[in-house]
Amino acid sequence: MRLLSLLVSLFFLSPKTQAGDVPQSIYDFKVKGLEGGTIDFAQFKGKKILIVNTASKCGFTPQYAELEKLYEQYKDKLVIVGFPANNFLFQEPKGNKEIAEFCQKNYGVSFPMAAKISVKGKDMAPIYQWLTNKDYNHYDNTSVGWNFQKYLIDEQGNLVAMFPPKVKPLSDEIVNAIKK
Repeated sequence: MRLLSLLVSLFFLSPKTQAGDVPQSIYDFKVKGLEGGTIDFAQFKGKKILIVNTASKCGFTPQYAELEKLYEQYKDKLVIVGFPANNFLFQEPKGNKEIAEFCQKNYGVSFPMAAKISVKGKDMAPIYQWLTNKDYNHYDNTSVGWNFQKYLIDEQGNLVAMFPPKVKPLSDEIVNAIKK
């Protein structure tokens, strides 16, 4: 009976509680880069960080252009990190190499891009567990609703805002949050 109870509890636990080793601070995260290497979030201390889940075959894909403009305009105090994900209607079917080529060729993306991950479900990446769970981020519980959802982290590493996909990167809402 205890074994059955244990198996049932393990099966029905949310991905957030199964992860176990979700870092307590955004600065503790190290993720694989799209073209190799590691993106160490500790190097972003003192800057705002905008984290965006991306896809190359989405109606919001043109936001890459605005993300690049935003990054170029504020890169002295802002870093943008893109996380390609294939969680919504298979809108990011490509591999890391093809995603990198697509981003560079079509949008001239120069901000850091992480290797392809999952942003929801049983295989949700730990950084998205942190972003979406108030127990970790101490801000709010959210779920990623679609591609190009944006999370803003302040200069001290605190999650301070979430912007839905329809909010464009150069919107007053995002620009004003960055200027604060």
